[in-house]
Amino acid sequence: MELRQVRYFLTLAEECHFGRAAARLNVAQPALSQQIKQLERELGTPLFDRSTRHVELTEAGRHLIGYARTLLSEAERARVHMTELATGRAGHVSVGFIGTATYDVLPRVARTVRARLPRITLDLRGELLTPQLTDGLLDGTYDLAVFRSGADTEGVSSTPLRTEPLVAVLPAHHPLASAGQISLGSLAGEPFVIHPAQARSAMYDRVLSACRRAGFRPPSLVEVSETATLVVLVAAGHGVALVPESVQSLRLDGATYVPLAETETIDLVLGRRALRNSPSVQQVASVIEECVNAYVSPSRHTSDGAGAVAFRPPVGHSRTPP
Repeated sequence: MELRQVRYFLTLAEECHFGRAAARLNVAQPALSQQIKQLERELGTPLFDRSTRHVELTEAGRHLIGYARTLLSEAERARVHMTELATGRAGHVSVGFIGTATYDVLPRVARTVRARLPRITLDLRGELLTPQLTDGLLDGTYDLAVFRSGADTEGVSSTPLRTEPLVAVLPAHHPLASAGQISLGSLAGEPFVIHPAQARSAMYDRVLSACRRAGFRPPSLVEVSETATLVVLVAAGHGVALVPESVQSLRLDGATYVPLAETETIDLVLGRRALRNSPSVQQVASVIEECVNAYVSPSRHTSDGAGAVAFRPPVGHSRTPP
């Protein structure tokens, strides 16, 4: 049973007249009659009672109407869905975020995709480290990943998103917490709270390199994986830290962000597999780039805290419904 035959059948069932049905379908009347007869042969039963004066549905024809409408409706749904998949307006996309992008980039991406591409299902994971993200891209856990630039990984292509300065995180009671700006060297002798030392770990190497350029090495290191936990430990007085400027969107009582006199920066990039990216992945990648380009530096937020977000526990998994 072909979809064309189903359409012909439904039109004739509505008109109960071969001439009018053929005109609606824009086909010749003999072609319509031939297709109906073929459908009846395939189904093994007459669908219409015909006479020179009228055409009416048989009992079998009346029962077929519901099935025929369902077939055409499902065929149209399939066509629309295939078109959405082909154009990237539907699909499933998994995105992982480095800890420092979890609080400012992830929420905007989720909101924008939900509003603009509601047929795309997003799986979002935050508070991850660069090695986890690059490995996840290669093994298919993630379609896209937002992480800090570092060593190139074969099979992963990256697009620069933004360059941002590092700022110091100090306990609120620290003598330098009220300074408008500090030199990194003024933190010599302080214990540092830092992201873990792992292969391809961008923040660990970047922070220690900045300290070396300032002429010191921290006397002790407290390593934590989650950015939120890092700020919590600083607030609790376990040490000081260096973080990208965007982490200032994570507001927490007891922790103060202070700009550095030195120009120490770090890059944020968008990674994806070099091959086999679906149209929906490309659409979400464009949204991520747009959201990052619209980023407003926390240092430009108004004094009333506009744009700040309240502290929440680290994001483990978030899913936006289709």
